[in-house]
Amino acid sequence: MKILLKSLKIFSYLVLLFIIGYSIFNFQLVNYGIAQLKGQVKILYYAAPIETKLNDPHFPDSLKAKLRIIHEIKKFAHDSLGLIVSENYTKVYDQKGKPVLWVITACSPFSMQDYEWNFPFLGNVSYKGFFEKERGQPELKKIEDLGYDVEYRPTAAWSTLGWFEDPILSNMLKRSEGQLAELIIHELTHTTLYLPGSVDYNENFATYVGEQGAIQFLKHKYGTNGLPYTNYIQFQSDEKMYGDYMIQAVHSLDSLYLHFPAHVHRVEKLHLKYKKIAEIMAGINQLPLYHPHRYRFDFTQNKLPNNTFFMSFYRYRNQQDEFNLTPILTAHDLYQFVIDQKKNATH
Repeated sequence: MKILLKSLKIFSYLVLLFIIGYSIFNFQLVNYGIAQLKGQVKILYYAAPIETKLNDPHFPDSLKAKLRIIHEIKKFAHDSLGLIVSENYTKVYDQKGKPVLWVITACSPFSMQDYEWNFPFLGNVSYKGFFEKERGQPELKKIEDLGYDVEYRPTAAWSTLGWFEDPILSNMLKRSEGQLAELIIHELTHTTLYLPGSVDYNENFATYVGEQGAIQFLKHKYGTNGLPYTNYIQFQSDEKMYGDYMIQAVHSLDSLYLHFPAHVHRVEKLHLKYKKIAEIMAGINQLPLYHPHRYRFDFTQNKLPNNTFFMSFYRYRNQQDEFNLTPILTAHDLYQFVIDQKKNATH
């Protein structure tokens, strides 16, 4: 017994020394993790149960209807799509119209290559989030000083991959039923299957399941003649055309950068780069979309984007053709597809 206690004591000391050593040599990462934990806990603490909002006479009826639909979406995602639902989206966090999470992405200025951060358990990730916008400014400046194209913007939602109970963010309720279903199913897909260090696969898989799942949910609830279904089909048609156009833009820019002569000065490279980007953005206005006003680029109001803008589409959509090899016609087919992907991920 004394030997066992002594061994446990030595083991405890070693664990403590490891924690101290890790904290010293990874101070910034540990500090970042603590800040992220505090931000997440704050949201969870102030999130109210759905029932509270449903029983609140001052809460708009239109938003109450969205809360009820989320419950239906979750049930459909579990019963028909095989997704892990748990206690996610059972509470509501009031954003008061403000973003709650900002995300930094970065890309090489003259190649379509993401900048990546490395996190324990997650591996290499091509974005970094902050619950307080100011906290991300030093990181943003550091990456800019390294010469990368950067983007720092709010995000609509995220998944904690089962570590916490993800709440409904109040801004989600502004979405149409189809877009809301897509968002919820997308994030639940991350909870169900997430491969460390495989950002492109994770996001493409979640995008595919989110979109196909939303179609199946709307078909189940309204039928193919229902207005929510029709509106979402048109929205998805526009999204696919716009997304495919942006994937081609990534290849076009990559080709431009690869063929820069070695002697070309940086100023000339920048000129050629933004000339090409201007051509790409002008081309958006020529796409035969159902709702072109949602995508139109106004040169008088907007600054030309950089490489990070285009890589965001690549991150979420560059592998969609791999998932679309077999048409998904029913919720049962999609359920089997999710199960097969989970099995493949374990092998």
